[in-house]
Amino acid sequence: GPAAGAGGGLVEAGDSLRLSCAASGRSFRNSDMGWFRQAPGKGREFVAYSRWSGASTLYADSVKGRLTVSRGNDKNTLFPEMNSLKPEDTAVYYCAAGKGQIIMTQRSAENQYIWWGQGTLVTVSS
Repeated sequence: GPAAGAGGGLVEAGDSLRLSCAASGRSFRNSDMGWFRQAPGKGREFVAYSRWSGASTLYADSVKGRLTVSRGNDKNTLFPEMNSLKPEDTAVYYCAAGKGQIIMTQRSAENQYIWWGQGTLVTVSS
């Protein structure tokens, strides 16, 4: 079924936000997962990556140090957690999953992800 990207909404600058991504009827247990965002008037950009096991992660420079992504105990859910939110973090955030493992040099590339969630809007007020 369609993806669930829970936890979006309106927050204030400096706040923290924990989101989740899973899809009913679909297992991400063996899939690397990505987190992307699209700000108003801009293209979609890579934000974060997690290996299926959670043992390896990659972050965009714009969020490094403020965002962590983790996998649930069953590895089926992605949990992005962002701190020190800024107005420029305002965007629709998309969860994505690869077919399996994604090679290191391609982990920020949209075309490596075969499943996409419907997106969740996060608005950060100043």
